[in-house]
Amino acid sequence: MKILYVEDEKYMARAVAQVLRKNNYSVDLAYDGESGLDLAVSGIYDIVILDIMLPKLDGIGVLREMRKRSVLIPVILLTAKGETEDKVKGLDSGADDYLAKPFQTEELMARLRALGRRRGQFTADNVLCYGDIELNYNTLDLFGNGQTFHLTLKESQLLELLITNKGQAITTETIIEKLWGWNSDTEDSHVQVQVAFLRKKLSLITKRVKIKTVRGIGYMLTLDEEVIIDV
Repeated sequence: MKILYVEDEKYMARAVAQVLRKNNYSVDLAYDGESGLDLAVSGIYDIVILDIMLPKLDGIGVLREMRKRSVLIPVILLTAKGETEDKVKGLDSGADDYLAKPFQTEELMARLRALGRRRGQFTADNVLCYGDIELNYNTLDLFGNGQTFHLTLKESQLLELLITNKGQAITTETIIEKLWGWNSDTEDSHVQVQVAFLRKKLSLITKRVKIKTVRGIGYMLTLDEEVIIDV
């Protein structure tokens, strides 16, 4: 899951981002409303954590502009403790949840998991299923055919992206932005390497789930139907 965290308190933003990354989330940071909005409308994020009090453009303004542009990704709004008006205004403007500052990172992660389940991305155990495989994005474990493989973080993020967009071609550019960040200088060859590694592990536990190369575009996850042979 790729998260955009918009927070002008840089120390707090970096500290929270570090905790989230240790829990295998991919996080980009923005420190003001204008840059946060530019990133939020890029389409590469799964959830936005958005502080209300921001320079240049406040969080409510960012949220309203996102919804105006039909950017429907979930938003967790960070409000001042006890500010009911901010909570009401945020929810009315299109926020999916709110969290009062200061907050515990454990509560933030619980709310992230809840939003992921609400979108149908994860089960209660943080497991993604497709065909005859299961991916636990929290532990980075891949299960199938009675076997378990521990993936690298990038392999897990790539498989997560492919499963949540199953049957759709994902561009190489989108993969780079999701896995390495929008301002990364990562090249297409890095994606090819990660795909090759993941394909090899998938081939050891399943014959049904495959990563298909879509020429000129990128990659997609496909599911071969089981062949039943009458004896």
